[in-house]
Amino acid sequence: MRTSTRITGGRPVAVTAAVAVHTTPLGPLVLAATDEALVLCCFGPPEAAAERARRAGTHTVDEEEATAAQRRVLDEARAQLDTYLSGGRRDFTVPMDLRLATPFSRRTVSALGEFVPYGRTATYARLAEALDRPRAARAVGTALGANPLCVVLPCHRIVGSTGGLNGYAGGLEAKRFLLDLEAAALPAGLPSR
Repeated sequence: MRTSTRITGGRPVAVTAAVAVHTTPLGPLVLAATDEALVLCCFGPPEAAAERARRAGTHTVDEEEATAAQRRVLDEARAQLDTYLSGGRRDFTVPMDLRLATPFSRRTVSALGEFVPYGRTATYARLAEALDRPRAARAVGTALGANPLCVVLPCHRIVGSTGGLNGYAGGLEAKRFLLDLEAAALPAGLPSR
């Protein structure tokens, strides 16, 4: 994640997010954007994503009802996802808002871009150590499983202690696709860990 990426996480009282479905090589991704930022990029049905947003106090509307600002954020997210998934970009600069994450999940997923760069992997235990919570590997896994910005915030780069893929919200096939995509861009001979 570049320093130009803005990640916020406040919970303003009356905020609305437009929900859209974007077709990708991983399958459909549900996106949700406020006027200022992307708040959701996840796998699963749009209804479940909208319910998740509502539980966090965010009103949702279908893309057809989106404001011009929400459409701009959705379009930017789509363009960056498409470029990333075709191997043309390594990070995301679309503004992001982690209002749908718990405080620990927010802290965990915010650390991903800095902690494990593009094309590399790290373990849940190593990420827990980096967060000064060395005994919280399982909690880190739970926080990553609740990542509201899958793919954009690279939870797919975190693997089990033996290198196994373990879980991923989009399924292990999607996780393998993302890891292979990134590994293919590394110079020959550079280790992934």
